[in-house]
Amino acid sequence: MSDRVVTKMLEGGVADVRLNRPEKRNALDSAMFEGLIETGKQLATDKSLRAVVLSGEGPSFCAGLDFASFMGGGKTVEDMLARTDDSVANFAQRAAWVWTELPVPVLVAVHGHAYGGGLQLMMGGDIRFATPDVKISVREIEWGLVPDMSGTQTLRHHLRLDVLKELTWTGRVVLGKDAQALGLVTHVTEDPKADALALANEIAGKSPDAIRAAKHLLDRAVTLPTNEGLLLEESQQRKIIGRKNQMEAVAAGMSKRAPNFADPEI
Repeated sequence: MSDRVVTKMLEGGVADVRLNRPEKRNALDSAMFEGLIETGKQLATDKSLRAVVLSGEGPSFCAGLDFASFMGGGKTVEDMLARTDDSVANFAQRAAWVWTELPVPVLVAVHGHAYGGGLQLMMGGDIRFATPDVKISVREIEWGLVPDMSGTQTLRHHLRLDVLKELTWTGRVVLGKDAQALGLVTHVTEDPKADALALANEIAGKSPDAIRAAKHLLDRAVTLPTNEGLLLEESQQRKIIGRKNQMEAVAAGMSKRAPNFADPEI
């Protein structure tokens, strides 16, 4: 696997995933795209996984696409737009979309810059922590392009359409302290990594069956018709009710002790 993305498994099943190109503010080159996709795909198969915290080493989370690296012989346009049978996303999109495909919560800790592809990568997470001074921008307009790493599909669920259009058409930089009101980030904090890890550990202590079922259900609830959403809610509950981990949650609560969950059955 590429050394552009480093993963450390922490106690409790939390994966600490870090973009590791600090000298380039974690700008996205071919190796970074490959590292993000392969890391996400590998984590998706790990039944012991409870939550993921995604962050960036060095002065920035991710400053966007490294144009120089591609002009110097990186992947071609056709390479970036190539599709495989295991995802709805093409290669470029999947670097951000793969985090939405994970069955567990993904928490993103953002600092420095989240420009262009960095913003779209950030939006692939379920919950986003940011410093007050982080600079966030839908940057593609500065290169005469549109967001093309799944950003239009993730941003539309968090921002009003008029706001999203303005940010996309102007490339305006939004500071973290203003991003929360717009819906770009969930929490503004002085130490996003520490706070993301704390929440990840809290989530990791809950029933993994219920956590995974809830992510599957809630991600689809925003797009399904009401009748299909209600049926999906019922089907997810049927999968977990009465199972080992659900019964353990009840027993632990009744006994006022910490639960001892097994790897998920769903």
